[in-house]
Amino acid sequence: MRESFLKRLFSKVECGICGQRYDMSNIKVIDQEDGLWVLSVYCNSCRTQGLIAAVVQDGTIAEVITDFTEDEYDRFTDGEVVGIDDVLDVHNLLKDFEGDIASLFSKN
Repeated sequence: MRESFLKRLFSKVECGICGQRYDMSNIKVIDQEDGLWVLSVYCNSCRTQGLIAAVVQDGTIAEVITDFTEDEYDRFTDGEVVGIDDVLDVHNLLKDFEGDIASLFSKN
């Protein structure tokens, strides 16, 4: 797998701090061995640095096994991305919750 492909792929990744996408010029391959790639990323927006470790193998794409219908897949694909604030909201909701968790998902 070529370095340029990985840089294009990881330019779609959003910074974990500010949510901006990484610029391809700020993605550097540090090492690659036996399908393990280590990349350094730098965010122009908030000026943070990070590391990405990815296992990448050549070959065919595996079939996705899911119980989603096509309509559900389309609906969730076009939906909003779950952000860190969403995760924190759920955490805060559940940290002292002592009921039946299924009741949180009922439509009543």
